[in-house]
Amino acid sequence: MRGRTARAAWILASGAVALTLLSATGAHAEGRGDIRVTKTVVNGGNNVIIGTSARVTYPIAVTIRDNSGVKGLSDISVFNKTNGWGFSDWVDTRCVKQSSTTSVCTASMTIAPAWLPDSVPGDVNSTAGVWQVNATVKAKDGDYWISDHIAEFKMKRASKLTTDAAPEPVAKGATLTVTGKLSRANWEDLKYHGYARQDVKLQFKKAGAAGYSTVKTVKTGDTGRLSTKVTATSAGSWRWYFPGTTTTARVVSTGDAVTVK
Repeated sequence: MRGRTARAAWILASGAVALTLLSATGAHAEGRGDIRVTKTVVNGGNNVIIGTSARVTYPIAVTIRDNSGVKGLSDISVFNKTNGWGFSDWVDTRCVKQSSTTSVCTASMTIAPAWLPDSVPGDVNSTAGVWQVNATVKAKDGDYWISDHIAEFKMKRASKLTTDAAPEPVAKGATLTVTGKLSRANWEDLKYHGYARQDVKLQFKKAGAAGYSTVKTVKTGDTGRLSTKVTATSAGSWRWYFPGTTTTARVVSTGDAVTVK
């Protein structure tokens, strides 16, 4: 990749993946001939969500076109647009021919939370957010193209959300207290911590109804705790819904069914 500054790196024993500081340059492309990247899809168009323990492997599908046919990807990297931290290599690549001029080449990136605490100086959580994809592609006739900005995606910290409605059962017209907690993965200590001062929606689904509707929005406290009071008018399920942020994943709690007597 052009413009890389290898200030620090953490490399798997296999040498397949490197977590390193890459220069977050602006969009840049150069090469030779008519080969081009026409489309790039990261993780099927979904965010990449990283928790505290499980390894996550996500695909990057690059559609490439050249009049002589596509040879493949010779380099691909992803990194955070703000601080430049990212992966300088990929785990696996396969190309599927779509026509005589077009192929879709898919690279698989793998990340494990356990790699992170010793990989990034300072706050490792700062690597959550908007990431960028760079790639070098080659054609069968020797054409090549170096693209420093073929796609963007979001890598987010995983989140958890709980709900508890009490008392159960509750008398019709009485006050029901709905509590819960919003937490998110901390990549420094690989534990979940309360996510403070976030707007979370309280939702209700009446017994027999098809879906939930939002009743009110409540802000989490300093430890991520939620608590609010509602009037019990009918039996049904209560849940909390957090829409997510640029750095933290969307999450919906399990519904808590309450009987009204």
